[in-house]
Amino acid sequence: MSPILGIYASQQSGHLSTNFYSIATQTVGSGGASSITFSSIPSTYTHLQVRLFSNATLSTGYLRFNGDTGANYSTHYLLGNGSSASAGALSSSTYIYGLIDGSSNFAANIIDILDYSNTSKNKTTRTLSGIDENGSGDVVLYSGAWYNTAAITSLTLLPSSGNFSQYSSFALYGVR
Repeated sequence: MSPILGIYASQQSGHLSTNFYSIATQTVGSGGASSITFSSIPSTYTHLQVRLFSNATLSTGYLRFNGDTGANYSTHYLLGNGSSASAGALSSSTYIYGLIDGSSNFAANIIDILDYSNTSKNKTTRTLSGIDENGSGDVVLYSGAWYNTAAITSLTLLPSSGNFSQYSSFALYGVR
């Protein structure tokens, strides 16, 4: 750890490491999985974080809340691959476009879901994703919105097609 980060972390009185609480984990078995759902999410935390290490048949994935398949989502993204950068947006979508999956290697994703139980505002997400494809790869920063004020009680992660591969792992944390 760099000295500056070490000083900052020590000044936080343990807040960086003690405010994450494991809610649930899932690991994909043989045959793959067409989706991963975390349900019955308690409303006792301020934020949620999903950490996933996944592989699928294509290189994109989606996020939905509370089973909502309506056109109530939007996404912005910034992508870099070492030689170029791109940006884009989706609006009136039926999902948050918010994770990448490796087609040959596993990808890492961290999804933050902010104020998930606050019923007076729409829900927002931020995701940092990355993959190394043996010398090439992508790093992507996503922001997403679900235009609904309901508390999030379930979330579903889906590959854009096919299945999440065996050994893909997913962990849901509550953040205080």
